[in-house]
Amino acid sequence: MSRTKRPARRVVDQALVVLGSSALAAGLAGLALAPTPSAASSHREAPLIAGDPRADNTDVYAFTSPDRSDTVTLVANWIPFEEPNGGPNFYAFADDARYHIKIDNTGDGRPDLTYTWKFRNQVRDAGGQFLYNTGQVTSPTDPDLNFRQTYDLTVSDGRHRTRTLLRNAPVAPSRTGSASMPNYGALRTQAVRPVNGGAKAFAGQADDPFFADLRVFDLLYGGNLSERGQDTLAGYNVNTVALQIPKKALALRGNSSRNPVVGVWSTTERRGAQVSDSRSGHHDGWRQVSRLGNPLVNEVVVPLKYKDAFNSLSPDQDRTVKPVVDKVLDPVLPKLIQKVYGVPAPATPRNDLAEIFLTGICKACGPVKADLNAHRLNKDADQRRIVPAEELRLNMAVAPTAKPNRLGVLAGDLGGFPNGRRLSDDVIDISLQGVEGAAQSGKLVPALADGDKVNANDTAFGTSFPYLALPNTKSVNKSAAGSPGAQQSSLKTSQASTVTAAGALLLGAGGYRMRRKRTTA
Repeated sequence: MSRTKRPARRVVDQALVVLGSSALAAGLAGLALAPTPSAASSHREAPLIAGDPRADNTDVYAFTSPDRSDTVTLVANWIPFEEPNGGPNFYAFADDARYHIKIDNTGDGRPDLTYTWKFRNQVRDAGGQFLYNTGQVTSPTDPDLNFRQTYDLTVSDGRHRTRTLLRNAPVAPSRTGSASMPNYGALRTQAVRPVNGGAKAFAGQADDPFFADLRVFDLLYGGNLSERGQDTLAGYNVNTVALQIPKKALALRGNSSRNPVVGVWSTTERRGAQVSDSRSGHHDGWRQVSRLGNPLVNEVVVPLKYKDAFNSLSPDQDRTVKPVVDKVLDPVLPKLIQKVYGVPAPATPRNDLAEIFLTGICKACGPVKADLNAHRLNKDADQRRIVPAEELRLNMAVAPTAKPNRLGVLAGDLGGFPNGRRLSDDVIDISLQGVEGAAQSGKLVPALADGDKVNANDTAFGTSFPYLALPNTKSVNKSAAGSPGAQQSSLKTSQASTVTAAGALLLGAGGYRMRRKRTTA
């Protein structure tokens, strides 16, 4: 950072920090605090991406693997609000997009490692089938599965040198139900693939691990906090990619002891009409349409008219976006909370949050007197190259805790958000406190202390890779038993299920007969 540009950078830093404030701020502030309220992660967060679910990156996670402490598990999800009974075609990754998880181990806001998933479709059309499957599916390559996906997994370094880690690896199919997939757990296990160097990879459907009461977007529960407590994401699925990789593979110079801090974010790319981009210098036609590091940044901080633009930026460009920076320094959410609930908004500009999130948390970085997850803590990092950038930062040297606290750093559990993000971290409750100035005051805002009253995922997570809960199978609207709408919906679902089941039974029987005929011919 040159001396002549220092003031501008400070503003940017602050803005970026506040950007991450919804998440990081609260967490950092939490070094001295205790927990609180809610919002929503990155589901449908911007106008354009809301119309492209298969490119819509909903969450990204990075944490030390609890059962393999020498590795880090990276998880990224797409396609929000997958209704489990959403057949007959169910949910597939886009075969005309590229899915990435990126690693910055130097602190310059640019990826030093880029893991890329590229998917292909395979349609089996024996006998003119029209169903997703025409019999019980017991493996990702089962002949009764009429639609399958495979993927190639590659890794590129900062010089765009690329290695293929997996080729034609199977994707775990959408879980169509117990009749079609009676042992989905065993089926999914077959989709976990070893990768050279001690890594593992997975791609397929899973329960959406994000939990929150999203009715907060109805003008903050309409001024009635008694309405909180319903997990809006309960029962829905997502498509996920996961990678468990040795820490040394992620660390600067391959040394996670000297250089334990990495920045993580995920992106989606599509081919667009624009054929050149003066910012990137690349002219391959691929354009970034979705981006996610810390949860809630684009949702509750970035102004509506800039949300699409934010999704197209690389973290090293964040400090150049003044409109976003200005809004970060003077966020809207605290003012809205003050208007609806009378909780005074913190004074602006939010320099505390800006400092905290400029390069992550370290004693030399600002008021939070702890060395936690700043790139400056990497002994081999070039301090002159470190810039403010919105990334999910993880200090890999922090050992996983036996009993993770949902409030992460806020509760003194340094293995959780905002030091990376675990599946069970309650980023909603953590974040709202940060936006309300908990980082500045060192105290929780009592009026918001209960958060959204959704403190955990509705389904338990696994104890081994990929840790995600299995996909749900029951229609989401079936849970509201008793209401007329639910009864009507249930009736329609029941009728449709009967028809579908009958059709599947007939087709299954037909398929069986065809195979038997071929076998005996």
